[in-house]
Amino acid sequence: MDNKCSNPKPVLAIVGPTAIGKTTVSIDVANKVNGEIIGLDSRQIYRGMAVGTAQPTIEELAAAPHHLIGVKDPDSPISAGKYAKLVLNLVKDISERGKEPIICGGAGLYYRAITKGIFSESETDLDVREKLIQEYEEIGPDGLLNRLQELDPDYAVKVHPNNKKRLIRALEIYTVTGKPPSEHFNRQEKFGTPTLNLFTVLLTIDRKELGKRIAKRTAKMLNSGWIEETKMLRKGIDPIAMHPMDSIGYRQIAAFLDGKLNKEELEAKIILRTCQYARRQLQWFRQENIDLTIDIGIAPDNLADHIVTGFKKQ
Repeated sequence: MDNKCSNPKPVLAIVGPTAIGKTTVSIDVANKVNGEIIGLDSRQIYRGMAVGTAQPTIEELAAAPHHLIGVKDPDSPISAGKYAKLVLNLVKDISERGKEPIICGGAGLYYRAITKGIFSESETDLDVREKLIQEYEEIGPDGLLNRLQELDPDYAVKVHPNNKKRLIRALEIYTVTGKPPSEHFNRQEKFGTPTLNLFTVLLTIDRKELGKRIAKRTAKMLNSGWIEETKMLRKGIDPIAMHPMDSIGYRQIAAFLDGKLNKEELEAKIILRTCQYARRQLQWFRQENIDLTIDIGIAPDNLADHIVTGFKKQ
């Protein structure tokens, strides 16, 4: 079944794992097609988290118009469904102004929301989530995974007990809707509302090279105020209410600030978790409808021209 809408002109999307260089590529492309960039990142949308979420720099923001970067308070969560609506509205606005919208990011669930829609009962319930987080801490991940196995054995096989966010979200969906997550996702695949017709470019690179990039960027971020940024975010705000603080890096820095990690352990853990996350991102996007895959390790110097040429052929 084709879930794409019938609009004749596709929208360009540049996706890929963290630290691969999506921002640089999207800016180069935007400057060639009179484009404006729409962030597709579940953490870069929050203000006060510029360092830890690797938001575009001041220079990069000046090089091309950007949207959905640092525009929400970190204690104001946003669902994939609401994010998708923001993206749809921006695509419409940018197009009507005669510019080229360019979606850029690595949030797989948000990507799926703008291409296939998302089930209508996907809203967040913070009270339910807080209770589940407390249970996770009290009885451990195995206890919650056992509960999910009883409620939804099909979905449980896809969830690792250490993937706290996904495990809690699965149980949150069941608690709020009374239906197992697999039923919702199956309905989404079958009845998902067509949204955006995309021309999607997936950026890839050798795993070892990506690991080197992640390590280099992590060191740079730690030396650029990430620890100080985390200290500021922790002041006077309930960490349970601030969902983005559960992100990779912020969790480890919080442990460092609490004396549970030393500086070397902190950096090593962030690199490890980021590499694991990058692999999951690639696995996710390889299951999506990708129009052009580019290994940037062997890509030509005129990468932006290559992308624009492929896009204009549509």
